[in-house]
Amino acid sequence: MAERKRWVMGSGILLVLLFVVSIAAYAFTLGKYEKVKATGGMVSLPVANLSDGKAHFYKFEDGGKEIAFFAVKDRDGSYKTAFDACDACYKSKKGYEQKGDKMNCKNCNQKFAINRLGPNATGGCNPGYLPHQLSGMNIVIRVDDLKGGARYF
Repeated sequence: MAERKRWVMGSGILLVLLFVVSIAAYAFTLGKYEKVKATGGMVSLPVANLSDGKAHFYKFEDGGKEIAFFAVKDRDGSYKTAFDACDACYKSKKGYEQKGDKMNCKNCNQKFAINRLGPNATGGCNPGYLPHQLSGMNIVIRVDDLKGGARYF
């Protein structure tokens, strides 16, 4: 009887521990993204937010589906935007992280130079290209372009 009690107690502790770890992992993943909304069919991101040279991650909700993307300022002063997913690894739903001047796929560990992100670096594990315009002090992304990446999510 005492052995069964220990087994039940041990199983309960393990379940609680798994629950706590799951909640922490979920909260950590959500914390990486800032939610954005569209106005007039456009999402606008202030370039001042990108002055630190770090990739900033965003989520746009479209009909219950969250589309994740990032924006980053390159060393040359240009701005890059891309989906937080690629053609090869999107099913893993792990996305990218910045490592210095590269974006690292968190699924396959391939690294992509930030200065090379764009319309000529597509397919495979390249971050999915997301077109944008610079308008004054804002990066402007069309909602239709964001919706074009919904297949990743």
